[in-house]
Amino acid sequence: MRDVADGAPRLALGEALRRAMRDLRQAGVDGAGDDARRLLAASLTLSPAQLLARPERLLRAEEADAFFGRIARRAAREPVSRILGAREFYGRTFAISPATLDPRPESETLIEAALGLVSEAGSTARPLRVLDVGTGSGCLLLTLLAELPYATGVGTDVSVAALAVARTNAERCGLAGRSQWLEADMLEAVDGPFDILISNPPYIATGDIAGLAPEVRCHDPWQALDGGEDGLHFFRRLAARMQRAVPNGWVVLEVGHDQADAAAALLGVHGSTEVRFYRDVAGKRRCVAARTRN
Repeated sequence: MRDVADGAPRLALGEALRRAMRDLRQAGVDGAGDDARRLLAASLTLSPAQLLARPERLLRAEEADAFFGRIARRAAREPVSRILGAREFYGRTFAISPATLDPRPESETLIEAALGLVSEAGSTARPLRVLDVGTGSGCLLLTLLAELPYATGVGTDVSVAALAVARTNAERCGLAGRSQWLEADMLEAVDGPFDILISNPPYIATGDIAGLAPEVRCHDPWQALDGGEDGLHFFRRLAARMQRAVPNGWVVLEVGHDQADAAAALLGVHGSTEVRFYRDVAGKRRCVAARTRN
């Protein structure tokens, strides 16, 4: 449907979606339909259900410009979350920026692992201290604090810009009073003791970064991806100092799909008394949890 009363043809929602999906498919974007609907909903501040209910609704010129501008960015392989500046993670919405990693569903495995360990120990009502190393957007720490109402936590990062995003997320989640943010390189300048250390450290081998999808390679900060020559550089650093930070508790780490055994070996060498593995939704061993004791 078109309205030419103002001299300019106007697209209906349904036609705009069809054109956007065509453009995204031609650009090789997976999930073109979902991405187009999310970007249209955001451009019009409507819900996806409202889009479906009103396919004949005409776009104003400024709405069409905003929508197709976002479609052009997605066709250039910028992730939807980067375009919108936010990512859904474990049922909550977190702001992200060019300074932060874009949280992915695989990282929710860390949350499930940590919550399971706390529950198993009967500690959900205890005032636990949680440390998130390389916090980025703060989504891991803040999710745990939201799920564990008696816990407090510290998030560290080398990036001041990332820590600013984490603080913003803490305020939006109502968790600023239970969270602290510290500029630190891994476990340097971090004072324990903590009950849980959680981290999604850089674990991509340097030589493999060039082969990553453009959504990752071109938009996630390099320092959040590069794990050194074999991808294990930061695991070695964490393992060497973990017992000083967590003398009696759990260290819960995200790993690459083929790194679980190597990471577990490093943690065992440095004093872990027990190691557990957790699989992500794709069935890959995505998380290694190590028990530390005095």
